[in-house]
Amino acid sequence: IGDAAKNQIASNPNNTIFNAKRLIGRKFDDESLRTDMVHWPFKVVNYIGKPKILVEYKNETKLFTPEEISSMILIKLKDMAETYLGKKITDAVITVPVSFNHSQWEATKNAGVIAGLNVLRILSETTAVAIAYTLDKNVSGERNVCVFDLGAGTFNVSIVIIEEGILDVKSVAGDTHLGGIDFDNQMVAHFVQEFKRKHNKDLLHNERAIRRLRSACESAKHTLSTSFQASIELESLHEGIDFYSTITRTCFEEMNAHLFRLILDLSLHPDEAVAYGAAIQAAILTGDKSEKITDTLLLDVVPFSLGIETTGGVMTALLKRNTTLPTKQTKTFTIKSYTQSNNIVTELVICDEPIPTKETKTATTSSDKQVSVDIKIFEGEHSLTRYNHLLDSFTLSGISLTSPTMPQIDITFDFNANGILVVSAVDKTSRQENKITVTNDKERLSKYEIEYMIADAEKLRREDETQDERILAKNSLEEYCLHVKATINDKQMTDKIDNYDMKKMIFAIEDTMEWLETNHFAVKEELEQKLKKIKGICSPILEKFR
Repeated sequence: IGDAAKNQIASNPNNTIFNAKRLIGRKFDDESLRTDMVHWPFKVVNYIGKPKILVEYKNETKLFTPEEISSMILIKLKDMAETYLGKKITDAVITVPVSFNHSQWEATKNAGVIAGLNVLRILSETTAVAIAYTLDKNVSGERNVCVFDLGAGTFNVSIVIIEEGILDVKSVAGDTHLGGIDFDNQMVAHFVQEFKRKHNKDLLHNERAIRRLRSACESAKHTLSTSFQASIELESLHEGIDFYSTITRTCFEEMNAHLFRLILDLSLHPDEAVAYGAAIQAAILTGDKSEKITDTLLLDVVPFSLGIETTGGVMTALLKRNTTLPTKQTKTFTIKSYTQSNNIVTELVICDEPIPTKETKTATTSSDKQVSVDIKIFEGEHSLTRYNHLLDSFTLSGISLTSPTMPQIDITFDFNANGILVVSAVDKTSRQENKITVTNDKERLSKYEIEYMIADAEKLRREDETQDERILAKNSLEEYCLHVKATINDKQMTDKIDNYDMKKMIFAIEDTMEWLETNHFAVKEELEQKLKKIKGICSPILEKFR
């Protein structure tokens, strides 16, 4: 995880996973995912319409969901936090890009559950930054703040009004496919073309070469932050051909001009601001009584419009994008009914004449046979539902047709601050009702899948602990051997130690070091036994001269 994984990516590209945020909560046939797959050295496969990552682990082929990969990162962060704080962590606020849809929120929450965390809230990254800004800058009076967050893989912007500790998020926008990696991709493509032009060979089918080139491009990008020119030097990059080139800052800016025009300077530390804000929100949710925190109130917004499908496949929004949370809105519908292939089809309709309360509108039915209607819930900004994201659906049955007036059905969207959406429908005449908590069951993980992944994550965690203990034991053995070796080479000590004891220690050290060279996968117990043995030989001799 982290630097340890990044440092071995050039030698193990197919089994090094990154950009999990661009995978999580998506379908396999998602257009943006297909675009990203071209740049990834690891393999993504179609598993019942969902993406899974295929890797070789301990000589076995394994499939991991994006949720599992994200949970591994969360477990690592949890362990780091526990080590730093000296106590167990159970609760967490997890941040996501503002452009994440409901499925991506749910998938991220599942990742937290798999990691053994109680997810208090899913919070947008820019909102977290705004919270951090409020406390870090001691904001007084009213401020209009634009939070501009360009990360490694995503881009988010929020407009926030801050006044007397109240954070009122007015608007959010973002792009889940714009970040630092996109600058890297431009440079990689530039050098792939240069290599092809110079040597008439295509690097794109050599995954190891692409990974080496990408690492070099990342380093060059960092160099260009402080220098006007950076060099790329890669020996035997492809088919034994060495590749040497340079890139100027001007060239880099030109190839990324369309991206650079979007960037602003930030006043908070970009690597810390999101986590800082999320930590503050977690403190608020867990009842922290600090004066600064108790004076802070967050009013977040709906990132995408939410509504239902009405006649003709039209998207009728009940909650418009950027509506402040929590919120509850009701509209009144009726039903249009017609026969198609001997089946009665019913559709929700809005009347032209609005009812002037709760943003309510009226519509009716024309079929005596109609007794139920399907209510489909969508997320998105397009006027037609087929271009939006289906979240869930449910059926309202027992609609009364005996009333002299047309049936009227109240549909209510209740979206709370924790991101939970409840949709209910009530027939005003019969008082029949039904409701659903939107979970997108077709795409979300089942309870069984989550339990299996939790068990699998625990198994991997235990394996990691065993590996950490093994490495610690190996390091202790190596350090002791090197310490004794340094002592033996110290002339002041060699004059004091007799030849027999000296030869005894030299043989023991050389024998142990040779054993380490040929037993890379020795278990902790073997390493500890070796350390005990060599200490038994060397320590009594060294103690005589201390």
